[in-house]
Amino acid sequence: MATASLFGMPPERGRWVFVALGLVTNLAIGSIYAWSVFRKPLETFFSVGATESLLPFIVFLALFAFTMPAVGGLLDRYGPRLLSVAGGVIVGAGWLLGSQSTSMAMLTLAYGLIGGIGVGVVYNCPITVAGRWFPDRRGLAVGITVLGFGLSPLLTAPIANALIATAGPLATMAYVGIVALAVIVLCGLPLRFPPEGWVPDGWTPGAGAARTVDLDRSGMVRTRQFWGLWLCFFIGTLAGLMAIGIASPVGQEVFLLAPGTAAALVGVFAIFNGVGRPIFGSLVDRVGTRATAMANLGLIALAALLLWAGSGPGAPLVYVAGFAALWLCLGGWLAIAPACTAAFCGTKHYGPNYGLVFTAYGVGAIAGNLLAGSLRDIVGSYAAVFLPVAALALVGLAAAALFLGPPVLAGNG
Repeated sequence: MATASLFGMPPERGRWVFVALGLVTNLAIGSIYAWSVFRKPLETFFSVGATESLLPFIVFLALFAFTMPAVGGLLDRYGPRLLSVAGGVIVGAGWLLGSQSTSMAMLTLAYGLIGGIGVGVVYNCPITVAGRWFPDRRGLAVGITVLGFGLSPLLTAPIANALIATAGPLATMAYVGIVALAVIVLCGLPLRFPPEGWVPDGWTPGAGAARTVDLDRSGMVRTRQFWGLWLCFFIGTLAGLMAIGIASPVGQEVFLLAPGTAAALVGVFAIFNGVGRPIFGSLVDRVGTRATAMANLGLIALAALLLWAGSGPGAPLVYVAGFAALWLCLGGWLAIAPACTAAFCGTKHYGPNYGLVFTAYGVGAIAGNLLAGSLRDIVGSYAAVFLPVAALALVGLAAAALFLGPPVLAGNG
């Protein structure tokens, strides 16, 4: 079905505006990835340990992940505009209420619970819009859309670190919340889906594109591709979200970097997290699911082994190389998973389907950060966490080889 114009341009050009809006939206909601900058100031402010200071981050990520299946089915009913605006208000409320906390428990409920639900409502909207407007270049379009989530700490980490030094961690949360609310609402207002049956002018589905038959959620869970993707996504996010949660403390405690240097490097790692999304998204388009997932998990294993074997004072290059790779691979999974969901199951039921796949992100967030916090409190060093992460990555590598073969409904294997 043809559509005359989009933002005053032919739809094949105008659709890129949705990608840009999604990227900016993700810059706002991706501020969660700067959490490691808040952790040590909050530990001092509330007099808590490493595990407790991770709880708001864990709850936020878990609610983010488990809200997506609940709201995925509402996208077709209410549209991406309404859900984006509503989610933006909830995100802002979470940050602002968190800034009024008098204990870590209250911060976990306000910021973790409310903020996490808000991001869960918002996140799928620009991804689904990009996926539907780009049936011809889905991996690239989705990868660029979620690029902002990964790049967010490049902006928010150094800004938050400077604000924390002058205004304190809680006041800084209020500032972040006000900006996030405004950006998400403004970027969400123009979002809409293409007309039913729309395809780019001159494009026809090839052998590698998803066929017209689509799997719903009940059909998807009966395929080996779903379970293989879920397991690999879980392991990839366990490693990556663990790395994000402990990046700044590991730099300071294990590699003896100054707090300002560690915060600045979080911003550098954000670049890798961001570019990992279009890089791995394009790889899915070019070489398929299995090869892309195996390359990603193999790199995670190598990075974790490097950090385990080479951690210690005087080894900043090991720290930079290892964490850059882990953040890169996490960014990759935020493009691999949605692109593969659409390739395996089509786009008709994409919202509910990807919402279910995304629960792997929530489980990985809980497991990875509890593992890191517990080992730090028990052993006394974050270095102990990298060996089990490497072992899990090797398990994921085997799962990708066995289960992510040619999908049921697509030739993109």
